[in-house]
Amino acid sequence: MEQIKFDDVSALQAKLSEEFGPFGGELEVTQDMINRFAELTGDRQWIHVDVERCRRESPFGGPIAHGFLTLSLLPAINAKSRDVEDWVIVGQGNVANYGSDKLRFLSPVPAGSRLHARSRLAAVEAIPKGTRIVRETAVHVVGSDKPALLYSSILLYQPPRGKA
Repeated sequence: MEQIKFDDVSALQAKLSEEFGPFGGELEVTQDMINRFAELTGDRQWIHVDVERCRRESPFGGPIAHGFLTLSLLPAINAKSRDVEDWVIVGQGNVANYGSDKLRFLSPVPAGSRLHARSRLAAVEAIPKGTRIVRETAVHVVGSDKPALLYSSILLYQPPRGKA
């Protein structure tokens, strides 16, 4: 696996792509996960938690995951996707979530479905605090061509403490 130092901006820029990489491993979204997310957030809309009503009334034929549950699963989904990349960023002291540029919920995630993701490096920039990287991730229900979620995350790779 190729290792690229976090502050080697030109090497990282060589990895920029308009195309998404391959899909990584899969993660199942269970009704239990949806129910626990509903309790945690207070978002108990019937479309997520009332299985019988969803079978009768939902256009999806059953409960669907909250969009923000799908978003919150990104670290777990991405961990299953790391094995498909042929390079890794190394040498940083810390990686901070710096924000996002866009978030779109494009299609439903039915309870019991499996998710997988693919991503691409969209931008790399040296800034005074480190290296700012934008990674765009598309999360799909397995078998669906249309993403369920499209997200551009901004990450700040910072040098180890006490080093410039």
